[in-house]
Amino acid sequence: MLQHLFTRADTLWLAVTPALFVILWSTGFIGARLAMPHADPLTFLSVRFLIAAALLGALALALKVRWPENRRVALHLAVAGILIHAIYLGGVFIAVSWGTEAGMSALIVSMSPLLVAAASGPLLDVAVTRQQWAGFALGLVGVALVVSDKLELGGTTPAGIIACLLSLAGIAAGTLYQKRFCADMNLISGACIQYSAAAMVALPCAFVTEPMHLPINADTVIAMIWLVFVLSIGAVMLLYLLIRRGAAHRVSSLFYLVPPSTAILAYFLFGETLSGLALVGMGIAVVGVALVRR
Repeated sequence: MLQHLFTRADTLWLAVTPALFVILWSTGFIGARLAMPHADPLTFLSVRFLIAAALLGALALALKVRWPENRRVALHLAVAGILIHAIYLGGVFIAVSWGTEAGMSALIVSMSPLLVAAASGPLLDVAVTRQQWAGFALGLVGVALVVSDKLELGGTTPAGIIACLLSLAGIAAGTLYQKRFCADMNLISGACIQYSAAAMVALPCAFVTEPMHLPINADTVIAMIWLVFVLSIGAVMLLYLLIRRGAAHRVSSLFYLVPPSTAILAYFLFGETLSGLALVGMGIAVVGVALVRR
């Protein structure tokens, strides 16, 4: 009886994890929107990475979890961390600091499922069905509709789009790399190494390109606390669990659901609006996810 209850609880947890991940991941774009009017993007991210690495390192030591057995494994962890954190988050935060709306940055990055699906076959030997390809195509059409609408309304700039495309490449490559080389890592010690590697990339870049302005005010403090504990630890751990337990392209399809969630939050918090065309595009993207995950 007790084992049956544990099995049901585990099944329920697996069922709600994708939805919880989408909601938490969406708040990352809101955190960027909250902090970027005040702080330099790479400087803010460097501090965020260092705090997260220190917290996870202390937790790993306290719980006496296993660390990578050799340098090769640690190097794989570092590469995945640089892709998923330094490049992906760096692109998003730079784009938002350049005036790109939170919902818009989420939309461009949400095209990562198409890249992951295209590479899953040759890199991970995972078959993608016709129905799933149809879902990815619908998702891409939906995102394209919203992006075109936002460009006309001034919700982004060409430079902001380039930064988001860099972010898109980072999260797509990072998802595939994490699945292939780091899927069995210890979540605590592995994430500590990944954030440390991301900080080692972001901090020198901030020193060279920014005045490293990071004022202490309500917005930056709230954003830092939320992004460290809820995103860097909570949401990223959920992402790694999803990658470990599912095919990379199915996990990546969840990113199509992030823009609608982000847009709703951005509407209530910052007054970012959506036209009828944008709403149609988001609806098409949601249908695409449903096809992929059936």
